[in-house]
Amino acid sequence: MADTIRTGMPVLARHEGEWKGEYVLHAPDGSVLDRHDSHLICTFPDASDFDYFQQNIYKWADGRGETFDFPATYRDGRIWWDTERIAGSAWEVDERSIMLSWTRKDMPGSYLYEMIQINATSDKRARTWHWFQDDEIVKRTCIRENRIA
Repeated sequence: MADTIRTGMPVLARHEGEWKGEYVLHAPDGSVLDRHDSHLICTFPDASDFDYFQQNIYKWADGRGETFDFPATYRDGRIWWDTERIAGSAWEVDERSIMLSWTRKDMPGSYLYEMIQINATSDKRARTWHWFQDDEIVKRTCIRENRIA
């Protein structure tokens, strides 16, 4: 399975590993709503029901933390999630860019679009999320990350 996803999504394959960064959430007027540190682990498990597995670990300056697991399957040139938290997919746009579209199951009427760019040496990436509620933009998340492993 992992060979198929690596061949079908070579840009995604470049994201394998561990990434540390910061998430900054902005209101539509640009004001900062929240910021927190992140540690993401992206893997392509060989012996699994899933073709891709991502774990997101978030930590705030006040000591709060959250961890979420996002297993995904590969089909039709995309990876697909359907977890307790989200449902959606990701696809490659060009040699550096991936797009995602998903819904948050705990936020009826919401949907998000994410754009990820990885640099040519695959050690830095930038991500932006656009959060919509009932077809109106309600916030944006800007993320800068560096590969640590």
